[in-house]
Amino acid sequence: MVTVRTRFAPSPTGFMHVGNLRTALYEYLVAKSQQGTFVLRIEDTDQERYVEGATDVIYNTLQQVGLQHDEGPDCGGEYGPYIQSERKDIYKPYAEQLVREGKAYYCFCTKERLESIHGEGEFGGYDRHCRDLPEAEIQRLLAAGTPYVIRQRVPLDGATSFDDAVYGTITIENKEIEDQVLLKSDGYPTYNFANVIDDHLMHITHVVRGCEYLTSTPKYNLLYEAFGWEKPVYVHLPLIMGKNEDGSVSKLSKRHGSTSFQGLLEDGYLAPVITNYIALLGWCPKDNQEIFSLKELEQAFSIDGISKSPAVFDYDKLLWFNGEYIRRMDAETFRAHAMPYYREVFGDAEKPWAVLDAILQPRISKFNEIPQLLAFFKTLPEYSAELFVNKKSKATLENAPVMLKAAIETLTAVSDWQIDAIHDALIALAQTLGVKNGTLLWPVRIAAAGQTVTPGGAMEILAVLGREEALRRLHVGLEKIG
Repeated sequence: MVTVRTRFAPSPTGFMHVGNLRTALYEYLVAKSQQGTFVLRIEDTDQERYVEGATDVIYNTLQQVGLQHDEGPDCGGEYGPYIQSERKDIYKPYAEQLVREGKAYYCFCTKERLESIHGEGEFGGYDRHCRDLPEAEIQRLLAAGTPYVIRQRVPLDGATSFDDAVYGTITIENKEIEDQVLLKSDGYPTYNFANVIDDHLMHITHVVRGCEYLTSTPKYNLLYEAFGWEKPVYVHLPLIMGKNEDGSVSKLSKRHGSTSFQGLLEDGYLAPVITNYIALLGWCPKDNQEIFSLKELEQAFSIDGISKSPAVFDYDKLLWFNGEYIRRMDAETFRAHAMPYYREVFGDAEKPWAVLDAILQPRISKFNEIPQLLAFFKTLPEYSAELFVNKKSKATLENAPVMLKAAIETLTAVSDWQIDAIHDALIALAQTLGVKNGTLLWPVRIAAAGQTVTPGGAMEILAVLGREEALRRLHVGLEKIG
């Protein structure tokens, strides 16, 4: 049995787009679902697009989502080095081998000439000007030190076909395939050439990438055939689309929302949620399960579940996932996530955190909603006396002062300022006054919070405010309607 080997081969050119992250995730799942090996390779041969710090972004993202690679620049492996710029000397001999065998050729065209022919010809590619230069001319130019690239000699007739695990058989006429550059004038390989060499030398069995590479795959296969190497299994993934305001869809972009992993984190989405959600962008589980841990994805994933149809990135659905994850958290995990936001509101003060946990965990969809929801604890908002009126609770401007005065007297006598003691005291007071609980609790909550919509009811708010601040606010409320 051949061990399945996949590789995630990002270029360090900036942030991690969700499309790149999905590719990494599927590469990982293809390997792990078949007890295979997941390789990380940094493809930095395009020095012009290199962004300082982008390699760290790659490492940090993979770590945050839990995609642990088995081989890579940081952990080594049998087939290193795993950074292309450190493999520079590997590629030229392979390119020159193809030249000797008549499967590639030296191209001496200047940048100016290439720009002048851009857009000409049948498909707007290179016009093969140097393809059949006389050998004596080639040697003269080489001896003179004329800059050159090495181009692939693509057959001029016939067609190249390949089988894709998702899209089936794809056929491209060879006349539509450009004589692509394999080795650039600076000695660095092109992305396409380095990919083939590295995938072969690293024994990659499955190549997973976006469907935008479907039409360029014949270039790869012609190289495999030129070297006489076994081709990998190709798995091309559907496009990720975004939903427009008019209901139509177009390729996912910033106008739809955050499109990078880091941007989604900053928006308040949890890393496991992002992983879970993007796993479903193009892959359908055999049952109707939607919530997966990474380990569950490893067990459930199969290539035959990948769809050809474009996937739509639905931010509302992502928000639902985030809320579901929060509600499923154990108490300790919820508290750990919530505490930085609690501190944003309360500073170093100690509060009945369990009370806050209980009222917020069932309600929030993102942890970064907490400061706004709890802002009234920090500063009592300006509010109108009209808020004390509530038909459902039978609270009026006439009975609200009576309720508040009685509540102040009762709560002043509560020495153990815990939610249970506050609850028992106020429920008993309502019975003594001969009113419904709501008639008493509505004005108490308005005075305590200064707003009609709050997470939690009167008892929870009083408990979190603390005895001194709670009584102060009730006095303020009483003065407002006195």
